[in-house]
Order: sequence, then structure tokens, then C-alpha cells
Amino acid sequence: MEYEGADPGTVRPGGRTARVRAAVLRAAGDAMAERGFAHLDLADIARRAEVGKTTVYRRWGSVTGLVADLLTDMAEQSLPRTETGSLLDDLKANARLVQRTLTDPRQGALFKAVIAAATSDARTAEALHRFYETRVEEWAPCVQQAVVRGELPEGTDPHEVIRAVSAPLYYRFLTTGDHLDEATADRAAEAAAAAARAGVYARPA
Repeated sequence: MEYEGADPGTVRPGGRTARVRAAVLRAAGDAMAERGFAHLDLADIARRAEVGKTTVYRRWGSVTGLVADLLTDMAEQSLPRTETGSLLDDLKANARLVQRTLTDPRQGALFKAVIAAATSDARTAEALHRFYETRVEEWAPCVQQAVVRGELPEGTDPHEVIRAVSAPLYYRFLTTGDHLDEATADRAAEAAAAAARAGVYARPA
């Protein structure tokens, strides 16, 4: 994926550079999960990845360029959607994937750091928005298929339904500190499915 007007490093390299990119992004993710965005340093990331500093500076140019590429990679590597033939089961699969990601020690810390950085850094905010756009687009067909099957009203906005599944999970994750388990994920999916069936997310004719 490329970003319009991308900084160096936000354009996905290929071929023999792929291993270097993977090592640097893994090191960047580890550093961000451990220390947060404010303490990221390209020289430290190069050392962690066992890559020359010149390579990192030339390819990514800045910390924000590197974080943008990290989010691009995370979106690309995320698991594809599950298709069960049932709206509720599809949404539960989505919710459980979000729940597992947020409760993973490394991934959860990484998302907190990225979200915190996005509140004050416009480049990181743009990359974060694109990450979630990519994930919502991946799961939206589950809702579209439910409309075709007659499970949901015509005109249901699939993107809003998918966002409604993960919203309460992120709320808990970022504000209350309450435990996130599968039962919580399932409730979020059930609430979104019930609202969708009631026409809450149907666009006005």
C-alpha cells in the first residue's frame, strides 16, 4: 500500500529489501511497545534490527515515516475476515480478533503507543486512520453479504456496523482498564448485530 505524498519508507519495498524492511519494522514495533512513540530513535532501531543506520535514514527518513510504514505492514499482515454464512458469527469472529489483538502483551502496548502518538502527530494520525480504513474494508463484505441474505435491511452501512463491533472494545481498552475476554467481545458483536437488524445503521432512502 502506498500513501499519497508518502514520506520515504511509506512506500512498500520489495525483492531483496523485504528482509531488511521486516527486521526494521519488527524492531520499531518492539521499541514502540516498550518505550512509546516519544522515545523512538532511528539509530536505536537500526541497532536493534542489526541494520546500518544509513539504510534506515535513507529508506524511512523520519520516525513518523517509519511508524506509517509499520502501520501499513500491520494492516497487510492482519488476518483476513472470517465468513461463516451468519452475520452474528462473522461479527463475533471480528470482535474476537480485536479482543485477542488488544490483550496481546506486545500488540496491545503497541496500539496504545500508536494511538497516543496520533493525538499529537498528524502523520501518525493519518497512518492510523488508513490502518483502520483498511481493516474495516476487509470486514465490510460480511455485512454486505448479510444484506443479500436478507438478514439486514437494504441500505445498511457496512462500515458503520464493523466500527460498532470494535468501538466498545477499544473504549474498555483505552479508558476503563476492564478485562477484555471473549464474552465481552461476543457481547459487542451481539449488540452491533441487533442494532443493525433494527435498522440503526441503514442509510436514509
